[in-house]
Amino acid sequence: MFFWHPHPTFDFWQHHSRHKHHDRTTPSLGSAESGESPPYEVTLEPAENPQELSLVRRWLPVICISTASICVTCASSMAAFAEVPVSRQFHVSMEVAILGVSLFVLGLGLGPLVAGPMSEIYGRNIIYRLSFALFFVCMFPVAFAPNISVYLIFRFICGYGGAAFLSVAGGSVSDMFVNSQVATPMAVYTICPFLGPELGPILSGFINQHLHWRWTFYVLIIWSAVQAAALIIVVPETYIPVILKMKAQSLRKATGDPNWYAPTEKTQHTSLARTLLVNCYKPFYFALHDHMALLLNLWDSLILGILYLTFQAFPIIFEEKHRFNLQSTGLTFLGIATGMLLGLCTMPYWNRKHRNYKEEHGREPPAEFRLVMGQVGGVLVPVALLWLALSTHSGIHWIVPVLASVPFGTGTYFIFTSSFTYIVVAYRPMAASALACNTTMRTSFAAAFPLFAGQMYRALGTVGATLLLAGLTTVMAPLPFVLYSLGPRTRETESSDNGPRLA
Repeated sequence: MFFWHPHPTFDFWQHHSRHKHHDRTTPSLGSAESGESPPYEVTLEPAENPQELSLVRRWLPVICISTASICVTCASSMAAFAEVPVSRQFHVSMEVAILGVSLFVLGLGLGPLVAGPMSEIYGRNIIYRLSFALFFVCMFPVAFAPNISVYLIFRFICGYGGAAFLSVAGGSVSDMFVNSQVATPMAVYTICPFLGPELGPILSGFINQHLHWRWTFYVLIIWSAVQAAALIIVVPETYIPVILKMKAQSLRKATGDPNWYAPTEKTQHTSLARTLLVNCYKPFYFALHDHMALLLNLWDSLILGILYLTFQAFPIIFEEKHRFNLQSTGLTFLGIATGMLLGLCTMPYWNRKHRNYKEEHGREPPAEFRLVMGQVGGVLVPVALLWLALSTHSGIHWIVPVLASVPFGTGTYFIFTSSFTYIVVAYRPMAASALACNTTMRTSFAAAFPLFAGQMYRALGTVGATLLLAGLTTVMAPLPFVLYSLGPRTRETESSDNGPRLA
């Protein structure tokens, strides 16, 4: 969902798309007989360019990667409705059982620090397969856990394995579509990690209402097996530097000529260990030195924390106040999911505003232009939470709080979409580090909020606790307006203080 951590590849793609045909000084893969002096740089034939694949062959991987991200994020929240039977079977407190959700989300946040840089060295496909294999295999110890320790440890590893679909997938989508075509497939992919956490309680509610809690994870195993087969069958390698490297290796083997090389083989001298260390260090450096980005990350973190807090709050509101059973409580999450889908439906409007600005001014809009959507979301979320707080009394019909969750879902989608696009544009040279910083902070809040949600709602009541959340989001609501006004000047100041990093 909300953990998207793409590694920008547009510039490289456009460079190679403009140089599909071989020039006179660089022999093609099919011209080994060339008399040119070594070394020979390999280049792409048009048929080998992922952007030249048929529309079906490009959309199938997008759909497959998107459903995989739904599977992973759905797995994060499905455990929420299994917490009561887990606590009973393993004789632990509810707070310990809730760690099944928190540790999974923490794994989702830490995984991109490794999966992202490895995908740029070894390619997208191998990372997908290895990561999903880890996710799939570790689901078995969770499903058949003999004690709480095994259950929690492997929940964390499952989340860590599934993180590749939230950190690498955005790059895969951009690999297969040129800039003028990428908006629609990227919008389809982006909504999927948002919907997964809302789908989890819906499925888990029905499962745990009628079956043993372990069936929650049996179902995930079956789903993951089907998803893994689809990944192997329909998702090709799409990262151009790695495709070229594989072609160079193949040609060296076929011709016996060691002089064929890919561009990355000449420039990629940093060791994997150093790359991973730098990738882990940069987000924390970024968080400490860029105060504007830190505030934006804090806002995103609060919203995601509240989203995951609802997995504890909704059962209190609907089971205790309205006497819902488990499956009916799960269905109440359709309100948030509907709101997110409504947010997706507005994307043509936002894209049209972007095009109109470009046509009117003859240039790309500034990074702060992306914050307009966040301004709308910043207003919708506290209004929705206030509406929810005032409608949690048992005397008020249950449909009212469900309806209140719809604008919350829309506002959440607007905030995250606005933040992600703003970060990518405003901090383009360091976009990967900026997004990694955002991801780490968000998942930390998402992991922590469910742990105190139950105590907070019982101590303050459903009205008081939800009003507190509405108050916190109200305090943060002016942030996108402030950044819109002061952002360019602040970014220039911090850039001069900490080194150039702006687009």
